[in-house]
Amino acid sequence: MRLQEFDYNLPEDLIAQFPAQKREMSKMLVLDRVNKTFEHRHFADICEYLTSDDLLVLNNTKVIPARLYAKKDTGALIEIFLVREVQKDIWISLIKPSKRVKAGMILEVSGELSVEITEKDDDKWRVKLLYSGNIFEILDRTGNIPLPPYIERKMTSEEYKNLDFERYQTVYAEKRGAVAAPTAGLHFTKEILDSLEKQGTKHCFITLNVGLGTFKPVKCDNISEHKMDSEKFEITKEAAEMINRAKSEGKNIVAVGTTSVRTLETVMNKYGKIIPVQDSSELFIYPGYKFKTVDKLITNFHLPKSTLLMLVSAFASKEYIFEAYKTAIENKYRFYSYGDCMLIR
Repeated sequence: MRLQEFDYNLPEDLIAQFPAQKREMSKMLVLDRVNKTFEHRHFADICEYLTSDDLLVLNNTKVIPARLYAKKDTGALIEIFLVREVQKDIWISLIKPSKRVKAGMILEVSGELSVEITEKDDDKWRVKLLYSGNIFEILDRTGNIPLPPYIERKMTSEEYKNLDFERYQTVYAEKRGAVAAPTAGLHFTKEILDSLEKQGTKHCFITLNVGLGTFKPVKCDNISEHKMDSEKFEITKEAAEMINRAKSEGKNIVAVGTTSVRTLETVMNKYGKIIPVQDSSELFIYPGYKFKTVDKLITNFHLPKSTLLMLVSAFASKEYIFEAYKTAIENKYRFYSYGDCMLIR
């Protein structure tokens, strides 16, 4: 398949710059893969579409405030984006403007955190964090939530910063390590999870620490040549038992987000069943892939030519997904991380 086959035109005003006023009030386009129909609902209606025959699998990764702003001795402002920790306090990072830094330089972020530039790593830098205390507590005080590049509003308002700390995070986020949110989960509230539990719709948590690879563009014309970045994940014994039990009882596995899909399918491909494991995924799912675990999917609307769009096209057919996107655009759905969602049955 060619990259151009996954392109579409999106009006800029449909790229969500802010979350919905309430999480559950996001629009939800309901797709039926058998009948090829569409229903226009809101996420608050999700309980109507799930039963005791469904098991929700949610990614409980937690976004860290990985975007730091430091000053050189000259007063010049430097942006440091912590991408991935490779050993204690050593991070692969993106730095802007990179031409203004060099190895050995120490940049002060705040009175309690400095960053030492250690060495160049391809197009990124290795940096060492210099601090005293709990680094995550310090990042909470000094860092900024790393919003995706298509959210272009200025980050000058403390009100916006507080909004993103709350809303660019799922209500069940627990395991720190992501630099991007598993956005399909942003629509859930604790009340909705409680309501689903009461009606017999169980849920379990897995963890995949979403990395910058989620935004990595596909540059090769033949999409099968694209290589995914590696992302760490964990499945607990409890989650593995719940998923295997649900499958053995003929229940539906409902993946919340593409990160949950990739985790489950990676484990099933590698081990033949869902097992308790800490591992990494480099699985690239595109049309032609045969799903082994996931039966239903809750997902946001994704960027043109992205691996995420290719994944949902594999799940529901490219033609049907592009018809759904056309319908969503015509009905003014909001796209990308802070946007609306789809339930694919």
